[in-house]
Amino acid sequence: MKTIYDIQQFLKKFGTIIYVGERVADLELMEAEIQELYNSQLIETKDYQTAIFLLRQEIVWETEKRAKNK
Repeated sequence: MKTIYDIQQFLKKFGTIIYVGERVADLELMEAEIQELYNSQLIETKDYQTAIFLLRQEIVWETEKRAKNK
């Protein structure tokens, strides 16, 4: 996994499609879903760590971008 799109495709394998319409909310829901899959031992530690890192990085980037635009 290298992109948010990769995470979306990964979640799709588990029947999860997330689209709220607001980017940060989508990312937060994806993070919660990844955590739930990991806690249920359905995904490997490496996949969990990579996905969480990418999602949190993107959340920070989106939040900073919004702060600049205000």
